[in-house]
Amino acid sequence: MIWLMIGVGAGTGALCRYAVTMAGKRWWPERPIATMLINIAGAFAAGLVSGWAPLPVLARSLLLVGVCGGFTTFSTFAVDMAILLRNRRWSWTVVYAASSMVFGLLAAWLGLLLTA
Repeated sequence: MIWLMIGVGAGTGALCRYAVTMAGKRWWPERPIATMLINIAGAFAAGLVSGWAPLPVLARSLLLVGVCGGFTTFSTFAVDMAILLRNRRWSWTVVYAASSMVFGLLAAWLGLLLTA
């Protein structure tokens, strides 16, 4: 049962990621802002789920491993960074990497604090 729930959650997260990515390509062409926002929002959600003590194991697995795992993706972050570097977008590479890491960490921390 848990495998099915994680699969459903991952599919849901992936569909949400796709929708945000497509919107990001329209709103911010040639800038990986959508991936950065996905990773920050996913870090926040993962912090909330991780810190929510009364959450049953099945629900935690569905939300954390499934939805958050399907929604966020470090591999997309890495590819976006490589593309920025290949295109010699040096300042955007630094801004993107630093913003993703700093705000992702802060979002996860905030999620944990809100459930403490």
